Amino acid sequence: MRITLFILAAGLCISTAFAQSSMLADGNAVIAEIDGEKLTAADLDQQEASKLLQSRYAYYEVQRKALDELIDQHLLEAQARKQGLTVDQLLDREVNSKLPAEPTDDQIHVYYEGLETDKPFDQDMKEKIRQHIHEARATKAKAAYFKTLRSQAKITIDLAPPSASVDLAGSPILGSKNAPVVLVEFADYQCPYCQKVHVELDKLHKEFGDKLAIAYKDFPLPMHPNAEKAAEAARCAGVQGKFWEFHDKLFVDKKLEPADLKQEASTLQLNTTQFDACLDSGSEAAAVQKDTAEGKHLGLTGTPSFFANGHFFSGAMTYEALRDMVAQQLKASQSSKGDTSLESSLR
Repeated sequence: MRITLFILAAGLCISTAFAQSSMLADGNAVIAEIDGEKLTAADLDQQEASKLLQSRYAYYEVQRKALDELIDQHLLEAQARKQGLTVDQLLDREVNSKLPAEPTDDQIHVYYEGLETDKPFDQDMKEKIRQHIHEARATKAKAAYFKTLRSQAKITIDLAPPSASVDLAGSPILGSKNAPVVLVEFADYQCPYCQKVHVELDKLHKEFGDKLAIAYKDFPLPMHPNAEKAAEAARCAGVQGKFWEFHDKLFVDKKLEPADLKQEASTLQLNTTQFDACLDSGSEAAAVQKDTAEGKHLGLTGTPSFFANGHFFSGAMTYEALRDMVAQQLKASQSSKGDTSLESSLR
């Protein structure tokens, strides 16, 4: 079953927002005129990127949440029709009837003891805890059922996050710049979320092969004292042709003190005299700061932050979320070439 969904805006404010989004997608669209001088959407994006990207992404997240709920409801109604049931009857059979038994008073008391509250453990408190546990279990079971329904359907999502132009000049790139999808990561070597997602990116690159290129941009955060020097060290290794090997070691080993950085260079059999001089002199600091300045201009406030063919998304992404974003852009790339089959692009 293939489901293609479009969100139809109801109401003036929403439909106006869609119209504005469509207009701003065209960089040449004139959006203002001052004494005969025209200002375009591209001018606005270039000058006010830090203000616009995050707000557009917040709006996209609201849209995506609403779309996911719409998809789930569509699947639920379709399954109910298939089984000759109402939606409520289907949920009772597949979700509610399979919930665990209600918690005992002893279990509720254990839960209560874990709460930071000065309210007494009376009957009213017991019922509130019992209801909370029931709702949490029902929500989890319903989500699992929706996941099953989704796995049985063919779902195409074309709603894309907002986009921005990212400068790749001087950026290390794993894979070909001509790959159908270029995934740009702004990251910090000391960021635990970046360290975690590194494993997922490696898996992603292996799955998509030459269809995906990954570019790395430095965005050391001020609360991480070793991040900036670690970024310089990776670039110093890059001078000797081993950026990605060094980059991987930093995320895996998580040893970022200056002495550790120099030891890593020795482990990778770099010219340690040249590496140490590069690191101590700060010769790569300007390149790191250039990336950081670009990230700030784009309005980035945390790491990891990603751009898939220019489309922005951020946070501690799961592998599934990363894969969906790359697959969406790969599909778009294939469609522009006249091949709309995602399956063929993944062969």
